[in-house]
Amino acid sequence: MEPVTEPMFAWAPLLLVPALAVVLALVWGMTIYNRLVRLRNQVRTAWADIDVQLVRRHDLVPQLVSAVQGYAAHERTTLDAVTALRAQAAGATDAAALGELEQALGDGLQRLLVLQEAYPELAASALFARLQADLVDVEAQLQYARRFYNGAVRDLNDAVQKVPDVVVARLTGIRAAGFFQADADSRAAVPVT
Repeated sequence: MEPVTEPMFAWAPLLLVPALAVVLALVWGMTIYNRLVRLRNQVRTAWADIDVQLVRRHDLVPQLVSAVQGYAAHERTTLDAVTALRAQAAGATDAAALGELEQALGDGLQRLLVLQEAYPELAASALFARLQADLVDVEAQLQYARRFYNGAVRDLNDAVQKVPDVVVARLTGIRAAGFFQADADSRAAVPVT
């Protein structure tokens, strides 16, 4: 009778299963991480698009204020308020705070545009008309950029809060982002007279 000998690598299949599980877990983690990074970068890109439109808007403010000053010198409080809001908004970095400042700046710009009704010479000014058209274009682009940003934030926030993605998000430090929101005053219904 010959002694029973085990093959030299009989235990190898037993090690293959845990190794395969580790490899699959790593691939799974990398896939989730890459998706979270893509969503985070999409939020950053969307914020940069908002920033570009805000810079365009902020560049128009001094020109618009200058055009109005010549015709409506006694409207100094409106002009000063718009200029101050522009300076504050240019320094803000938080989405919520910037949203409030930009809403107030938009309201101030609307008051400047309404001045043309009181000053027919201002309404007839080619410079004012061009600035007004540029501002309307910037506001439309800004509205689109805000919607895109909020969509990107929604997608990122959904991803970092879902199981099992939340595990990878917490391990890698990827966090939810803040929405660009309007202030409470802009939600009130406009009175119709």
